[in-house]
Amino acid sequence: MFYLIRSKLEKAEISEWKKQEKDREQYVAVLTSEEWAEQKESFDMGIDMDLDPAEIYSTKLEVNYDSLTGSFSIPDRRNLSAPDKRFAFAMDEKGIVFIDDTGTVSGLIVKIIMGKYWRFPSLERFLYDFLEMIVHEDLVLMEHYDRELDLIEKQILSGAEGDYLNRINQVRGDVRELRINYEQLTDLGQELEENENNFFKEENLRYFHLFLNRMARLYDVAGALRDYTLQLSDLHKSRIDMKQNHIMTVLTVVTAIFMPLTLIVGWYGMNFVHMPELASPFGYPAVIALCILIVIFSLIFFRKKKWL
Repeated sequence: MFYLIRSKLEKAEISEWKKQEKDREQYVAVLTSEEWAEQKESFDMGIDMDLDPAEIYSTKLEVNYDSLTGSFSIPDRRNLSAPDKRFAFAMDEKGIVFIDDTGTVSGLIVKIIMGKYWRFPSLERFLYDFLEMIVHEDLVLMEHYDRELDLIEKQILSGAEGDYLNRINQVRGDVRELRINYEQLTDLGQELEENENNFFKEENLRYFHLFLNRMARLYDVAGALRDYTLQLSDLHKSRIDMKQNHIMTVLTVVTAIFMPLTLIVGWYGMNFVHMPELASPFGYPAVIALCILIVIFSLIFFRKKKWL
């Protein structure tokens, strides 16, 4: 697909753009790997390297002599544990070409066409809107995580049973993926703002500055969420430790109560001939009463000490 950057992106034919011998309009092209291999000479970017989407591992930008090349590796916001959506791009002052076999770029461009109209159209403004479209739902996503973590915290404090630690770790992993993506997008935005090849107009570099500010805010929010998950992990572990300590306290109290009872049972189990209590008619009920008194006294003592 080939688009011209006008008041909005307008679909066109590359032959139409080539007819503009002077003051050619800036463009956006979306090609598959096969289409790029066949048509890359048409864009006259002087790129000697092959852009292979299969070799993409991160979001980055490289400055060449007369072009900019790079790649995007975008986490799937609907399922952050799924493989990233990866595509490459090449750009100069005339426009940008995306090499994408996943359909991701086409989806983003459709959203831009439907929602963006430009008073001062430019390649810089398109790049800003494209980068913004990648992260425009992230704040809502992190607000959702924040509410979920807040609910988990309340459930942990209430003592409700649940597999909270597993979900907390999942959220922390998702937030880590987003933070890595923000770092890479920040590096890319800084390279664009640097404008080493003078492809962009000086007055339009503000778009990249705005995007970098957005990345800084999202990175900070993601960092706060990561810290929140660490706090909840510690809270969950402390609650488990408290439960285990309570169980150990109860077991200790029970053991302490039965120790004197065990002593009495062992004492009178010796069955010596001259033990006077063995012949006493009140010996058996007396021992029972003594055992009951020991249990009552022990329970009162432990409760006063707040061990029960």
